[in-house]
Amino acid sequence: MPNTDTDDALEALMNQHQLPPAYRRTVNDVLEPLALSLYQASRHADTPLVVGIHGAQGTGKSTLTDFLRVLLAYRYKCPTASLSLDDIYCTREQRAKLANEVDPLLMTRGVPGTHDLTLGNRVLDRLLAANAGSRTAMPTFNKALDDREPEENWPLFIGRPEIILVEGWCLGALPETEAALARPMNALEANEDRSGDWRTYVNDQLRGPYQAFFDRLDLLVMLKAPSMEAVTRWRTEQERKLAERYLSAPRVGEDGGRPAPEVRIMGDQELERFIMHYERITRHCLDEMPDRADVLLELDEDHNLTRA
Repeated sequence: MPNTDTDDALEALMNQHQLPPAYRRTVNDVLEPLALSLYQASRHADTPLVVGIHGAQGTGKSTLTDFLRVLLAYRYKCPTASLSLDDIYCTREQRAKLANEVDPLLMTRGVPGTHDLTLGNRVLDRLLAANAGSRTAMPTFNKALDDREPEENWPLFIGRPEIILVEGWCLGALPETEAALARPMNALEANEDRSGDWRTYVNDQLRGPYQAFFDRLDLLVMLKAPSMEAVTRWRTEQERKLAERYLSAPRVGEDGGRPAPEVRIMGDQELERFIMHYERITRHCLDEMPDRADVLLELDEDHNLTRA
């Protein structure tokens, strides 16, 4: 018999993420088998299975995470929690302190060193120790405000998860050698990090506290973009879609609409500089991570999953 609840939940996700009907084939051919494999792996674990999902900006990590969570929960009755590295960014106040004490470039969220790993570890600890009656507050970061939401606004995960999905653009990344760090990657590093202090700090964070956090993963899934150029193109498209949604949102008094939130939209030059913050680690991961990921999901130039 067809599972109507699962089909309805998948259809709702298709609409939420504005995916074309053809994506349903990707769900059937790639995501369904992956969800089944994760479910089977969780049946042999004494503690909740922690699955990392790595992917460069714009590759679809959040989409993949949402579909896996729904498939696991509805198809296999497997309670699944999800945590994004984006939601444990340091607050604006914390990043301002880092910018003042370490390097001004750390005011921009994203790179290792701009996440609150103490918070991330605490959430993982609570999920791993949860029971049927547990209520685990899941952090939320408001990108429109560039700050973390107050804890009273965080959603709750109820009960004990059998699988915990952790997703992030730098999840599982390895540090580089000193020789690699010595060469500027782009104009941002050449002009604004001439001493190399910023990228050295980021690399030290990867070598230390971030590796300890990544070591908590039981499995690593990689969404592999075909190139850095594709990542730049997809991230640019994301920003333009954000701008379109913002401009088309009802304002106060229009059709009885609620006030549209103030969204920070980046222009093309600003976005190009922003992506430069991510470029070094993204290129390094594209080069070395495919050989060690437990599951490799490859994307073509048109953003389609080609194989797993």
